[in-house]
Amino acid sequence: MGALPLSDEDEPFNPATLLAHDPDFPEHAVVPPIYQSSLFTFASHAEMRAAFAGEAAHPFYSRVGNPTVAVFEEKIARLEGAEAAKGFASGMGAISASVLACCGAGDRLVAVRNIYPDAYRMFGLLLPRLGIRVDYVDGGDLAGVARALDGARAFYLESPASWVFDCLDVPALAGLARAAGVTTILDNSWATPIFQQPCRHGIDLVLHSASKYISGHSDTVAGVVAGRRDLVERIAREVHPFLGAKLAPFEAWLLIRGLRTLPLRMARHQASALALAERLAGHPAVRRVLHPGRGAAGAALGGWSGLFSFVVDESVSIPDFCDALALFKLGVSWGGHESLALPAAMALLQQQGPNSVRDFAVPERLIRLSIGLEDVEDLWRDLENALAHHG
Repeated sequence: MGALPLSDEDEPFNPATLLAHDPDFPEHAVVPPIYQSSLFTFASHAEMRAAFAGEAAHPFYSRVGNPTVAVFEEKIARLEGAEAAKGFASGMGAISASVLACCGAGDRLVAVRNIYPDAYRMFGLLLPRLGIRVDYVDGGDLAGVARALDGARAFYLESPASWVFDCLDVPALAGLARAAGVTTILDNSWATPIFQQPCRHGIDLVLHSASKYISGHSDTVAGVVAGRRDLVERIAREVHPFLGAKLAPFEAWLLIRGLRTLPLRMARHQASALALAERLAGHPAVRRVLHPGRGAAGAALGGWSGLFSFVVDESVSIPDFCDALALFKLGVSWGGHESLALPAAMALLQQQGPNSVRDFAVPERLIRLSIGLEDVEDLWRDLENALAHHG
C-alpha cells in the first residue's frame, strides 16, 4: 500500500503514521472530542445563511453532519485514496444509499454473485419495488461481464466474495465498467484499505461494514462509503438525509479509536488465518479450504484478512463440531478481537425466504471462521479437538 498524506498539503506517510497522528484537536488533545450534540447554532443570520447555502462549512444538525463523524470520514477517504467519504449507521445503510444514489426506476443494476447475503436480499426484495432490475454475473467471466454491462446504470462488486472468497480482477472489471459508462460500487469490508484500495484501480465507490475490521472491537455497528467526490456528495445530498441512517458521534469516535490499531491488527489476523487455513487443508476430515491466500489473489489485493471458510466431509457432525469448540464462539459478523465460527447451514436457516444464501450455491457443509487475536496455537488445538472428537 502506498504512502498517504495527512492532509492535502502534507508529505505522504504510510497508513500506520496516518492513523496514529492527527492535526491538533481543541486544547491540543490527541483524540478528537465527541460532539454529542443534535444541533449546532450560529452567531448571526449571515453565518446561518452561508451554511445553509453551502457557501461555508458549518455543522447545523447531526443527522446531516457532525464534527466527530467528519474526522472519521476524512481518515477513511485518505486511507482509500478517495476524494470524499460518508459515514452511516450500518453497512447496509452505506449499501442502500450507494445503490439508490446511482439507480432509479427503470435502471438496471449488475452485481457479481456471492455478495453479502443481506445486500442480495435487499436487491431481490426492495429494488424491484422501486423499478430497479438486478442481473447477476460471474465476475470471473470478463466477456460475460462486458455483455451484461451494456445499458446498465451501476455495477456492484465484492472481492473477495462472501462465503467462498473468490478474488476478482478489480482493475479489469473497473475498466470494463468505465468503458460502458457504468458506475462501480465495491464492498471492501474483507480486505480493508490496508490490503486493498479499489479507488486506486478505477472503482467509483468503495463501501465498508465498519462494524468489522475498521472497528475491530465488536462494540460498534456502522458503515462508510468513499469514492469520487461528486458521487459522495450526491449520496450526502439526495439519499443520506432521508434514509436517516446517520453515524452517531460516539460510534464515530469508537471507529477512530479502532483505526489507530488497524494495520497492527490486520497483520495479526492475516498471519493467524493463513496458518490455520494451511493446517486445515491438511486435515483428513476437511475437503476444501476457501482462503484467497491459497489461490489466485487478484490484481488489487495486497494481503489477507482473518475471514475464510472450509468444507468438512460427511464424517463430521457439524452440530457436534460446533458444540465442541471452546475458544471459537458461534456467531454472525466478523472482524473483532474474538474468533467466531458460523456454519453455512445455520445462515441458510436464518436467511429463509426469497433470495437466500442457498441461491449462492454455497456448500451446505461449509463452515466460516473469523480468526481473532488469540494465540494461533490455542486456536488450532481448539479446531483440532473439535474435528478429532466429533468426526
